[in-house]
Amino acid sequence: MRSRYSAFVLEDTAYLRATWHPSTRPARLDFDAKVKWLGLQVKDHRRSDDDHAEVEFVARQRDASGRAVRLHERSRFVREQGCWFYVDGDQFAK
Repeated sequence: MRSRYSAFVLEDTAYLRATWHPSTRPARLDFDAKVKWLGLQVKDHRRSDDDHAEVEFVARQRDASGRAVRLHERSRFVREQGCWFYVDGDQFAK
């Protein structure tokens, strides 16, 4: 989770695509140059088995208008051939 957050901060499309499961990976990723990422807090993580895990996190950012925004999500990951991939997530209400 921390490495994917860092990739969003650095706008590292190649890393994000490489760690996004092909079944849910978007065709393209767009970044807003005016967004400033402010931090990540991993709130919880759990493995349901050897190849499935969930991570709950809050990522904070300041949007183009200067408004503070929180992304609170429980993300699902799957391990295939020894590599972990982001599959999808459920966002919590703001």
